[in-house]
Amino acid sequence: MNLFGIQSLLTLICYFFFTLISFWAIQGVHLERFLHYSTPNQYKVLIVLLSIGLGYLSSSFFLELINNIRNLGYLLK
Repeated sequence: MNLFGIQSLLTLICYFFFTLISFWAIQGVHLERFLHYSTPNQYKVLIVLLSIGLGYLSSSFFLELINNIRNLGYLLK
């Protein structure tokens, strides 16, 4: 495997991991108290979309942090 394949695999795993973590965390917050929907399906879709967005933001931060730490080696050379 070349370096780009490993990095792509790490990126996909990171996206899925942080999306699952954010989905788990959002389920602990009872948003139905604040939001009033006519059908429960709208609430479920909102939870999924929020978890995808939060998971993407979290994993992007984590991946950029790793990338910046790797690039610090060039500063020290």
